[in-house]
Amino acid sequence: MTQIVRPLSPDGWIRHLFASQAAPEGGIVRRQIRDVERYYGRTAFLEEMKRRGFPVVENAG
Repeated sequence: MTQIVRPLSPDGWIRHLFASQAAPEGGIVRRQIRDVERYYGRTAFLEEMKRRGFPVVENAG
């Protein structure tokens, strides 16, 4: 049976990101840049991370 995935709103996506186990503890939260751009937008994401005090590292590997 095919599972239908509902698209997340930008606010829903960022809430989901910060609801991960690692985020509240200051741990590493990995996301593909494709998903960041699709669900939130790169510029908006970087601004939100800066506002919340989280460092961002992009790994090209």
